[in-house]
Amino acid sequence: MGSATSELPSSRTPLRDTAETGLKIVVVGGFGVGKTTLVRSVSEIRPLNTEEVMTQAGAGVDRIPESTGKNTTTVAFDFGRISLNDRLVLYLFGAPGQKRFWFLWDRLFSGTLGAVVLVDTRRMDESWYAIDRLEHHGTPFVVAVNRFDDDTARHSLQEIRAALALPDHVPLIDCDARVRSSGKDVLITLVDHLHHLARERELTA
Repeated sequence: MGSATSELPSSRTPLRDTAETGLKIVVVGGFGVGKTTLVRSVSEIRPLNTEEVMTQAGAGVDRIPESTGKNTTTVAFDFGRISLNDRLVLYLFGAPGQKRFWFLWDRLFSGTLGAVVLVDTRRMDESWYAIDRLEHHGTPFVVAVNRFDDDTARHSLQEIRAALALPDHVPLIDCDARVRSSGKDVLITLVDHLHHLARERELTA
């Protein structure tokens, strides 16, 4: 899977006058899993990103899987915005994936209503930390499997759920981070999950 995205915004799209609710959403996952690509593909504004070219000096610090094919890395966060309808706006924060930047995640989680955990099945172990931190903070999340072209194993969603020890109530879906419609489906799944949890809290209150 390359990093090219579909339907990139060519100019800024102003926030709609009818917008009433803004939700902060964080996109987390391992290095090179597609977080920056997802934010870029769905954002209706030109995304802010803090990608820097990786240098040889960082080779001893960072373990860079060859499968990613990356030569840049996010050092702070990516930011984008998408309106799901006339009233609901999502503010997207893509977290850095390299382990030495994971300390920033707890700060990004502040004020977050929900999260997307992107998974690369070739490096599934890099997803566990993200899931652990979200559960620690009590932040609802969905898991999206970013299917890469060279992923020959093609594990089923049931196999992935078992490998990640995901509870049944956590949504797990396939996605292609390069495609706007696919990324939007992930975000809609998250919002639906948040609404469902809110209704459950109301019923048990």
